Amino acid sequence: MTDVVRTLRWLGVGAVLLFGVLPAVMLSLLVAGGHTPRSVGLLLVPGIALVVCALICAARGILSPDPEASAQLMRRGMAFVAGADLIMLGGNALIGMVTG
Repeated sequence: MTDVVRTLRWLGVGAVLLFGVLPAVMLSLLVAGGHTPRSVGLLLVPGIALVVCALICAARGILSPDPEASAQLMRRGMAFVAGADLIMLGGNALIGMVTG
């Protein structure tokens, strides 16, 4: 029997790394370098927590032998990544527009 979720597993992990970890690191470097307002650093707290939850869901999705459970965990991880991006990048853009 072929595993129909195998592609979803690997693409999901790539998406978590590309759209979750990379923006968190880049935004952290912007805040640390002083290139963005310091209040953006407050957005990193929930954003990084959501990225960690996404990494945990992706890891559990890869290790799960059940294809249905694996797909559900990967979808949950993608939702966490979307929320983290909304908080970190959207909040950064809004704070940048307001301050100037």
